[in-house]
Amino acid sequence: MRYLFEEYAFDTDRRELHRGADVVSIAPQVFDLLEYLIRNRERVISKDDLINAIWNGRNVSDAALTTRLNAARSAIGDSGEEQRFVKTLPRKGFRFVGQVREAREVAGPNPSDTPESAPAVPDKPSIAVLPFANMSGDPEQEYFADGMVEEITTALSRFKWLFVIARNSSFTFKGKAVDIKEVGRRLGVRYVLEGSVRKASGKVRIAGQLIDAATGAHLWADRFERDLTDVFALQDEVTVAVVSAVQPKMLQTEIEMATRRRPENLTAYDLFLRSMQHYYLTTRESLAEAIRLAHCALELEPRFGSAAALAGDCHASNVALGYANDPQFDCKEAVRLAHLALRIDDGDPDTLSRVAVISAGMVGDSEAEIEMADRAVLLNPNSWRTWNNRGWVYTMAGLPEEAIRSFERAIRMSPVDPLLHMTFLGIAHALMGLRRFDEAIVALKKVVRLNPSFMPAYRGLASAFGHLGRDAEAHAAAARVLEIDPAFTISAHIARVPKSSKLIIEGLRKAGLPE
Repeated sequence: MRYLFEEYAFDTDRRELHRGADVVSIAPQVFDLLEYLIRNRERVISKDDLINAIWNGRNVSDAALTTRLNAARSAIGDSGEEQRFVKTLPRKGFRFVGQVREAREVAGPNPSDTPESAPAVPDKPSIAVLPFANMSGDPEQEYFADGMVEEITTALSRFKWLFVIARNSSFTFKGKAVDIKEVGRRLGVRYVLEGSVRKASGKVRIAGQLIDAATGAHLWADRFERDLTDVFALQDEVTVAVVSAVQPKMLQTEIEMATRRRPENLTAYDLFLRSMQHYYLTTRESLAEAIRLAHCALELEPRFGSAAALAGDCHASNVALGYANDPQFDCKEAVRLAHLALRIDDGDPDTLSRVAVISAGMVGDSEAEIEMADRAVLLNPNSWRTWNNRGWVYTMAGLPEEAIRSFERAIRMSPVDPLLHMTFLGIAHALMGLRRFDEAIVALKKVVRLNPSFMPAYRGLASAFGHLGRDAEAHAAAARVLEIDPAFTISAHIARVPKSSKLIIEGLRKAGLPE
């Protein structure tokens, strides 16, 4: 058996530890200790467990045990302070917490065949949706369950950053008791989605769970109960619910894995994930770091369209959020990177939606931007990003009613998205365009709850309260603006955000912010 984690390969048959192409020198007892921790990585290993397994129950001092653990950590580039792979849980024991996948040699059809490796797990996130178990005893529900799995597989496959195993391969496991780790190994995927369907009393209950195939850890689980009326509408409804939970969870897990890797081991995709993490924070400093990381990804992989689109989005956000010291530079960079992303891949829905927003904010060709935003939604109607960005495009095009419908759809697609504060900010802007200031304030307060230091929310509140003549609340929001940015002036804001809404600017003046 070979256990693979980051750049390491731990071969139990040859009793070798490799780091890339190099063999790492490791003492036999330290090798045994590492193997025991890796094989039992799903649980916490107590001190007594280790002593019984490695020292056959002999008396071993704490110092000797610590020395062996430190040697094991050192062999795999870990330390007692960092604990990337071997974690110490005080008064409980130890656990191997690194992301591991297993690769064993499998026999060919004939015993004389040369053994071949299982499919390699792709660099990008990969998932197989297994056939859902029919728990109802009703054969007709078999077709419903199979149809729903196909719908979920199709919906997930629209996310281009995700590698999805085709239905025919996943269905080879239909009706079989499966070991999720074995499924992951045989199909070469990092995640497995499995579920069940049960029909009772005119209702159908669907349960689903997302599992890390390398560790067997459950990352997400939920159940859905609906009236069994229109089967196809029910399949659509459950598909939306499952995909809107599973896709963000996978992306979050991938980002967490990337941030734990050491800088010298990063790939272009890891850098892109790290850039995404900073992009989510939407602060001046985080956007600067997101831009730096996205450009590093592009240096490693010049044809990485998603990284180009993300960098362009960050530059555009600098302008839209009033962070730009040189708005003209950020505008030009946003447009340049948007055009680069489109040249690389004009069929990626996320890229299309990002470019549509950039163009709406920097160029202002409403017809072309709406066409791009609509095409992005058509290509992937299950994506929070395509709907959210469509909302912003329609807001800037002066069509607030359609913008609100898009933002509401985005919330449905990803109700716990890390950028949900931007969706509510978009709703508030659209409501202010309709002069529905009371409703805009409700949306802006949601933004503040989600991101308490987000300056655009307080600017919006100051403006909305100003329009309503609620002076005390307008002054309080204005004071919060100046607390976050003591140098704020309306004229400087207009210079930094050239396409500022005249209605919002009027409200800022009514709130008493300095000219």
